[in-house]
Amino acid sequence: MEPKIIELPEVVLVGFNFYGDPFRLSGGWTEENEIGHLWARFMAYLQEHSDRLPPLKDDHVCYEVHIQHPETAERGEYEVFVGLEVRKLEHLPVELSVKVLPAREYAVFTLKGEQITSDWEQGVVGKWFARSGLHTDESFGFERYDERFKGLDRVEESVLEVYVPLSPEANSFEAAP
Repeated sequence: MEPKIIELPEVVLVGFNFYGDPFRLSGGWTEENEIGHLWARFMAYLQEHSDRLPPLKDDHVCYEVHIQHPETAERGEYEVFVGLEVRKLEHLPVELSVKVLPAREYAVFTLKGEQITSDWEQGVVGKWFARSGLHTDESFGFERYDERFKGLDRVEESVLEVYVPLSPEANSFEAAP
């Protein structure tokens, strides 16, 4: 699978965070692990308090951001953020967190059906980067869920976009003199 390489401007998100081992309770793509619980909390908040949100860019597009910290490899703990993109940051309720995704180039992989619940990080993404000669900024990555994602109960009908940030330093090529 070949990704699209795109340049994204800065993206400002508001939502909820989790830090720790998200698979402590249950592994894989399930609503029973910490990521599933995080989504459930966020969706409940949206239903009850949508009037508290700043102006949204598109309320049909959600994001799931995975952030690696220095201790991630050692402890298996990392940060997961779920949220929505805002037009501008104003009147933010204290219960919401903010993440600003940096403007940069991303490799965008479009996963369909069973690819979504597969080990796509090592399989699809890892194999492509090994062949491409490009390098990723492994400190974070994110998934973009739009109307094409039908839910875990209909994953075989779903489409998901995975954004992998390219490392600007490692990918800059200079012409030979």
